[in-house]
Amino acid sequence: MRTYLVLWLWALASLSVDATVFFHSSAVIAGREMDRHKSKHEVPLRRAKRGWMWNQFFLQEEYMGSDSLYIGKLHSDMDKDDGNVRYVLSGEGAGTVFVINENTGDLHVTRSLDRESKASYMLKAQAVNRHTGYPLEPETEFIVKVHDINDNEPKFPKEVYTATVPERSNAGTSVTQVIAEDADDDMFGMAAKLVYSISQGHPYFSVDQSTGIIRTVLGPSDMDRETREHYQVVIEAKDMGGARGGLTGSTIVNITLTDVNDNPPQFIRGTYSFSTLESTKIGTPIGRIRAVDADIGVNAEMDYSIIGGDGQDMFDITTDRVTQEGMLTVKKPLDFEKKKSYDLKIQVQNPRPMVDLRLPAVSTATVHISVEDVDEPPVFGRFTYIMEMKENAAMGSAAGSVSAMDPDIQHSPVRYSIDRHTDPDQIFNVHPGNGSIYLQKPLDREESAWHNISVVATEFKNRDKEQKSHVPVFIRVLDVNDNAPTLASFYETFVCENAKSGQKIQTITAVDADDPGSGHRFFFTLAPESLVRPNFTLKDNQDNTASIFTRRTGYRRLQQNSFQLTVIISDGDYPMQSSTGTLTVRVCTCDREGNMEMCAEALSGATGLSTGALVAILLCVIILLLIVVLFAALKRQKKKEPLIISKEDVRDNVVSYNDEGGGEEDTQAFDIGALRHPEVMEEGSKQRRDIMPSESLYPPPPLRRTAAAGLPSSRDNTDVRDFINQRVLENDCNPTAPPYDSLATYAYEGNSSVAESLSSLGSASSEEGCEQDYNYLSEWGPRFRKLADMYGGEDSDRDS
Repeated sequence: MRTYLVLWLWALASLSVDATVFFHSSAVIAGREMDRHKSKHEVPLRRAKRGWMWNQFFLQEEYMGSDSLYIGKLHSDMDKDDGNVRYVLSGEGAGTVFVINENTGDLHVTRSLDRESKASYMLKAQAVNRHTGYPLEPETEFIVKVHDINDNEPKFPKEVYTATVPERSNAGTSVTQVIAEDADDDMFGMAAKLVYSISQGHPYFSVDQSTGIIRTVLGPSDMDRETREHYQVVIEAKDMGGARGGLTGSTIVNITLTDVNDNPPQFIRGTYSFSTLESTKIGTPIGRIRAVDADIGVNAEMDYSIIGGDGQDMFDITTDRVTQEGMLTVKKPLDFEKKKSYDLKIQVQNPRPMVDLRLPAVSTATVHISVEDVDEPPVFGRFTYIMEMKENAAMGSAAGSVSAMDPDIQHSPVRYSIDRHTDPDQIFNVHPGNGSIYLQKPLDREESAWHNISVVATEFKNRDKEQKSHVPVFIRVLDVNDNAPTLASFYETFVCENAKSGQKIQTITAVDADDPGSGHRFFFTLAPESLVRPNFTLKDNQDNTASIFTRRTGYRRLQQNSFQLTVIISDGDYPMQSSTGTLTVRVCTCDREGNMEMCAEALSGATGLSTGALVAILLCVIILLLIVVLFAALKRQKKKEPLIISKEDVRDNVVSYNDEGGGEEDTQAFDIGALRHPEVMEEGSKQRRDIMPSESLYPPPPLRRTAAAGLPSSRDNTDVRDFINQRVLENDCNPTAPPYDSLATYAYEGNSSVAESLSSLGSASSEEGCEQDYNYLSEWGPRFRKLADMYGGEDSDRDS
């Protein structure tokens, strides 16, 4: 009751202050209107002081009356209450929210205001002359403030909050903070003074009244996630400082207890049993063991380990990080015949430490594993076998033996064989019963020094392809001295004609395909045939080399251009092997320094073609012959087309004649003497003897031959050209002429030439040096090249 009385007195005081207008009177000599009139009468103008002023106006929000609410009065000292002053209002809300009586200056508000929407308004007032409209005072600003009332309840930014706190937290642990907002004025009164309280969530949580911080209330033993994980707390915020009549807002806070590692893992059972085959491969899982942990996430991760038992070395256990199960795997090969069962002691624990060290951190269990018997393939006594055998060993000689046994309890007999993929030539074989490996074909160390084969062992009663074992056998072929040494290479040896006696001309060495253990030792001597009248001597250098020396001074290449020197090469092994090698020593012409200048050719045997080259040449010849035969066969099969396909076919046909004449050597076709004595030829009386007599298609024109007076007869150039053209045309156009070449007479100049003789001997212009050039005849082809040479030669002789 006392609170309401205080509020009523406060409201009355506010209204009385709001309605009070403080005026400050001042001696206003003249307003602006008077100043204008006096300025017209040339009266000095004076600055007018402000004639009226007021303080701020106050208005309470949420006014619900039907009439306009009076909030104050505006008055100017210039107003004499004679009706000449009019008050004008402008600014925010003027004319709509606020109105003024222009005669009295009374200020009213027309509607209810909301302070939360707008807390104050800036207005402007001015007193003007009613008749002229000129202002009597400068425009002045004033503020209308809206007083707040408790008309807004507190509100939280979220309707639902989520928060977490670790389980087993101590009492008073801060969880989260919630803050409400109140739209009322927190600077005026208690309308925005908030107080927080918890209406749901006891007795686990509490909230601070002034800050809104939520804290735990119970101790670690009561905040157990495994017992209860989720909590819903309702927080209320009340304004007016929590006094009666205040407005209230609420929100929900969902609190989740996060997990901590406060529970150790535990095996579901104390004993586990598994079984596996003895043929199980290393790393193969044979079973899973599961433990449980009340925690979640990383706190529920587990590590399994084997801490004891007689199978600790035979098995291993790992953790499946997805299911957190322990996987038992085989660590070493199992053998049913040696051990049929194993016992293991398994331990599980969390990799993270426990928050409560008083609780046990590990859990143990026993695992029994039974090994089951399977039919296993035979097992060899060794992983590999290495044997030795001489290359001259007799057929059927044993290189060694392999041994395998059936690991099963029955101990079945074992059968041996050789994998022929490793011995395709079948050089070796194995006794199927005792595993003895013996020789079937001769050995040659120089061809293959090692033989790698694979021996297969299977049970006699079980021929299953999968029940077999393989073992590699490496057989080394021991060397036997069965190859004679030979010269290391073909030596290009020469001796100078001016060589002196005792001069070294060559150093030779040898090679041997054998490989004695103590190394090679070669001996060099000359063959007996080389000791007869020797021209050279040989010296064994005792280091597997020998030197060739001259035995006399001076060699004659013209007398003997080469010498054959036969050398006997022997090795030092048992049984001793020897061979002969021939050196060809060529005699060469040398300078004073002994540098070779000219040598005799080597023997044909030394430079002859090799066998491979001869074979290649023979193959090429055979291929060429086959191609020729194939071409001839195809040509015979090809059908010849007729020259004239049909009567209607009027195309030209070329008839081929594969006959050739005798050329210039054919003297039967024409009389060559006509070229030398053309004057004895009768005009048109001689016919060609190499063609069938017929009437010429192009009869030659009559030819005349004249001789210059007092000069011997000579061939005229123009007449010769005409004659040659005529004969060329006759030969080209005569269809009965044979296709072969023949010697034709082109030197006849004809008779009764109209132009008289054009011979250079009888020509008047011969003295002027005008001569005919017959070089163009060589451009007509091979038939006229001889003629061009004859005339060109005569000109040359004449010039000389």
